[in-house]
Amino acid sequence: MDRRGSSGMAAQSGPPRRCPRQSRGSGRTRVPGKLPFMSSALSDPADTLAAALARAEADVADVTDQLDAIAESTALVPDDEHDAEGATIGYERARLRSLLARAETEVRELREAAGRLSDGSYGRCTGCAGAIAGDRLVALPATPLCLTCAATRDRR
Repeated sequence: MDRRGSSGMAAQSGPPRRCPRQSRGSGRTRVPGKLPFMSSALSDPADTLAAALARAEADVADVTDQLDAIAESTALVPDDEHDAEGATIGYERARLRSLLARAETEVRELREAAGRLSDGSYGRCTGCAGAIAGDRLVALPATPLCLTCAATRDRR
C-alpha cells in the first residue's frame, strides 16, 4: 500500500538518501569546526595581512588616480552644475570620495592589525581579551573584535 504524506507524495522508507555531491570520504581527516582552507590561511597571518594591505593600498592609489582624472577633465570647465554631464560628474566624484575613504580606513585597520601581530596580541579580542575565531580572522583579517563584542558594539 502506498503511504502518502500531507504533500501527496509517496513517503520513503529506509535510510535517507544522500546528496550526490556529498563525498563518502576524501582520505583527509577533518577537524570539526575548521574549514579545510583555514589552516593554510591562518598558518602565516603576516602573509595574509601583507597581501590584504597591498590590495588596500592599490585600491587607494587606483581611486586617487580616478579622482585626479576627473579633476583634470573638468579643469577647463569648473562649473559642472550647468554642464550636460554635470550630475554624472558630481555623482562620480562623490562615489569615488566614498570609496577612497573606505579604502583608507581599510589600510589603517590593516596597519593596526599588523601592529597587533608584531606585539603578540593579534587574534585576541581588544574588547574582552578572548580568542577571535579562526574563520572570523580568515574573513576579516584586520578585525580587532570577537563576534560577541562586535555584535554588542553594533547594537549600540
